[in-house]
Amino acid sequence: MSEKNTRYVAKTMMGMEPLVAEELKELGASNIQEKRRAVFFEGDLELLYRANLELRCAVSILKPLFWFRAHKESVLYKQVGMFDWMSVMDLNQTFAITSSVHSEYFNHSKYVALKAKDAIVDMFREHLGERPNVDPVNPDIKINIHVNEAEFDVSLDSSGDGLHKRGYRQSGHGAPLNEVLAAGMIKLSGWTPDKPFLDPMCGSGTLAIEACMVSTNTPANILRKEFGFMNWKNYDEALFLKVKKEAMARITKPQAPILGTDGNYKAIEIAEDAAKELGFSEHISFQKTMFNDLEYTGESGVIIMNPPYGERLNTLDVITLYKGVGDKLKSDFDGFDAWIISSNKEAFKNVGLRPSRKIPLMNGPLECKFIKYEMYRGSKKAKFQITTSE
Repeated sequence: MSEKNTRYVAKTMMGMEPLVAEELKELGASNIQEKRRAVFFEGDLELLYRANLELRCAVSILKPLFWFRAHKESVLYKQVGMFDWMSVMDLNQTFAITSSVHSEYFNHSKYVALKAKDAIVDMFREHLGERPNVDPVNPDIKINIHVNEAEFDVSLDSSGDGLHKRGYRQSGHGAPLNEVLAAGMIKLSGWTPDKPFLDPMCGSGTLAIEACMVSTNTPANILRKEFGFMNWKNYDEALFLKVKKEAMARITKPQAPILGTDGNYKAIEIAEDAAKELGFSEHISFQKTMFNDLEYTGESGVIIMNPPYGERLNTLDVITLYKGVGDKLKSDFDGFDAWIISSNKEAFKNVGLRPSRKIPLMNGPLECKFIKYEMYRGSKKAKFQITTSE
């Protein structure tokens, strides 16, 4: 298949398939098809580079190599070993295999990866007398195997590390909310950059930062220094630099205020450091303020928050927290659309507001609801301002 008409797969999270399809359409992809947690599309090498650089709601982008059927390990080994692996990697390159298995014939993903690894290194030994090394942490070539019953799909991972690793967080700074999930929530909320954006429980600032990236048209992975495709035989460095330069030229200034507040001073410091990495220090206002103490005067906009779900709180504390959120929204945020994500169904009942929309999402292993509350739309024309009550 020529590079002008190559088939790719953008992997994503549950419920975000339409968002990725829309993003791919905007990038100029063709033959877009939504599947479960995946979107198939076609495009050339430039589109592949742009997709890795600019998609906000994709987890990774795969290039399918081949598929086969196998009901037992000997067939798996034979089929993988028949492929010409020297066409996609060199002897001196390291590789790793990730696998996802949903099969009655193969019940362990690590076992599938191990047998595939054996087939690949044995093929190299047979032809060259030597074998490439495996590096599970930072491989040059990342191979993905998806097993559905007896059907095997083998692909190259063009992203390398997951696309949620934007590069704006320093090592050791954990983000409670996955960046891809945050970007998807922002997209699902219907927020547009001409409206104020507020996260009053911002933690380390993921939602506010992702909103600012949207507002400024900053590519999601503009800070990433490495992608898997950079180790491919057909990597075109000049083309990638051209794609990156053109993407940077489209960056603008934000149209409306973006605010993140939190009662944890350390979290605010982490958020500010991340914003600084992207040059967003003047674009986002981060403040150490408890939601109950926050006084907002300005144009109405969109609130998105990710409050504690209750794993570390007793029942009374959870009820108090969510009731307080609802009371604060009712009293101080006329005209806003407020969105809350949580896995705690009982806690939602204490918000005391009528939901206008409910969207199922996964936050890691947790089944969550992303719920919208439309607040009474009053008329607030005062200048944007944040104060903290004493």
